[in-house]
Amino acid sequence: MPNFQQMMNQVKKMQEEIQQQLEGLRVEASSGGGMVTVSMSGTKHVLSVKIDPEAVKSGDTEMLQDLFQAAVNEAMRQVDEALASKLGGLTGGLNLPGLTP
Repeated sequence: MPNFQQMMNQVKKMQEEIQQQLEGLRVEASSGGGMVTVSMSGTKHVLSVKIDPEAVKSGDTEMLQDLFQAAVNEAMRQVDEALASKLGGLTGGLNLPGLTP
């Protein structure tokens, strides 16, 4: 069973590396031509939201909500893409179920 223990240690090390990389990852996504910008961590926590004052002047809250939603969704997509890229590099193309995109 030493091979199993070695494999589990490698998996644990990979998990720690991935977690560290995710914690350090920052993405930024905009919508509406920069009217709304969202900054997000690799763990999908919203770090900041910037709203252009011009977006608020119109009073169109539905548009502002849509812009915010689009920016958050794009930031999450970028995090997912970065995670898939990092996992591909860490697993060395092993095609592990549940770990490959």
